Amino acid sequence: MTKTVLFMAGGTGGHVFPALAVAKEMKARGYDVQWLGTANGIEKDLVPAAGYPLHCITIAGLRGKGKLGLIKSPWLIAKAIWQARKIINKTKPVAVLGMGGYATGPGGVAAKLAGIPLLIHEQNAYAGMTNKLLHKISDQSLQAFPGALDNALVTGNPVRGDVFAISNQISSDSERLKVLVVGGSLGAVALNTTVLEAMQGLPENQRPELWHQAGKRNIDALQQDYQQAGIQAKVTAFIEDMAAAYQWADLVVCRSGALTVSEIAAAGKAAIFVPFPFAVDDHQTANAGFLTERGAGVLCQQKELTPQWLAAQWLAYQADKTVLQKMADTARQLAKPDATAQVAGCIESILRD
Repeated sequence: MTKTVLFMAGGTGGHVFPALAVAKEMKARGYDVQWLGTANGIEKDLVPAAGYPLHCITIAGLRGKGKLGLIKSPWLIAKAIWQARKIINKTKPVAVLGMGGYATGPGGVAAKLAGIPLLIHEQNAYAGMTNKLLHKISDQSLQAFPGALDNALVTGNPVRGDVFAISNQISSDSERLKVLVVGGSLGAVALNTTVLEAMQGLPENQRPELWHQAGKRNIDALQQDYQQAGIQAKVTAFIEDMAAAYQWADLVVCRSGALTVSEIAAAGKAAIFVPFPFAVDDHQTANAGFLTERGAGVLCQQKELTPQWLAAQWLAYQADKTVLQKMADTARQLAKPDATAQVAGCIESILRD
């Protein structure tokens, strides 16, 4: 009889994509994969598209809900745990892996109540509240960056294998600098505006080649802005093949979510990280710091990001691309190419113990 592993991951791609990488590995090892999530997160589309059954519970974030939310929260949590327990009884997993998102908390508690081995994986350099709590009851805790959770095994973040396979060589000195701008699936308005103004501030013959992932909400307006300014740029709402995009780029300008930082390392690319300033516990700054503190990128807080500064960075890198190559090589040295296999191995190890 095929053994089942229940995955818990949802809300954002930063949780779901690493979990999908591990799910693919577990399926290749002969396991059945089931998924616990919510009907409101990105998992509702990505998980069924990957071929895995999605079981939904009703739960949402509890921060910032006011007094009424605090009063209602015990009931909502208890209801979600009950729903998760029913799903566990139905799917009969041999292990449960939590990789973040609202369903992970109730699902993790339900797994322990059912006596099912529980593993958690923290993708960020600062652990979220849910994983801090589950860390106390999990059978094994894993983390992408050292120090997020006490005494947790450092595995890195599972990243798609095609990203590791690309070359990290910078273009020749005679070629124009190739800049990839990535603001996440929804885009980042602050990055969009600053990059456009930086391009406008440079003479045409000093502008880099630009591939700008603008986000589906912003693409029409940004395309029009570039056209009106007479600037040539490849502007897309979303990039399906990130490996190809990284392969093309000399420099990436991006936020510093956990998955983005891990992909930058895996691709071996130089990056300017602009952390999202309103991230919980400012975890994006900590994520970027894992690379930038070791010379594998540059950190610029959003309040300090100006078109003039960004344009000056581009010109400096165009004049001396060896700086970019050094950052790129250092980034790849910090990557964890075996993260997916290591997480999968931890699941199997728990089952053998």
